Formats: sequence, C-alpha cells, structure tokens
Amino acid sequence: MSEGYHVDTTAKLVRMVNQIEANLAHDKDPVSTVADHIHAFWTVRMQVQLLDHGTHELGPVGVEAFKRLARGIRSPHQMAATDPKDHGADGG
Repeated sequence: MSEGYHVDTTAKLVRMVNQIEANLAHDKDPVSTVADHIHAFWTVRMQVQLLDHGTHELGPVGVEAFKRLARGIRSPHQMAATDPKDHGADGG
C-alpha cells in the first residue's frame, strides 16, 4: 500500500448495504432478504463496525435489516438471498 493511501472501510460498508438494498428491493420481503444476505456473507466484525458507526446513512430497508440483526432476529427463510430459484445463479 502506498503512503497516503487510505480506505474508509465504514463508508465502503455503507455503500455496500445501500447497493444490496437496491439490488434486492424487488424481493417479497426485502428487509428479511437484506438481513439474511448480510448475516450470511458479512463477518461479525463488519456488522459491528457498521452498527458502531450508526445506520443514519443507510436506506430504509438497510436500517430495518440492521435493526433485525442487532436484535438477533433471523427470518425463517435464511439464505433466501442466495436461492437461485428467487435470484438466479451467477456461478460459472
């Protein structure tokens, strides 16, 4: 890494949640799907970092998804965000 180079990881996490929200907004239950996706693919450290920062920069679905995660609520359709029947498959 070059001197003077800095990555704001919190800003990147905010951007990622907002992108996930935009991509999953069409889902039947976007809050559960976003929460499932974050729970399945983000490390605990990433989740805690964003919760410590606050959710004020997230869209409304992202805010509700993080509220669920903070309370430990898991939807009955855990992993729906990766179900190819609902969201297609991008593996090759």
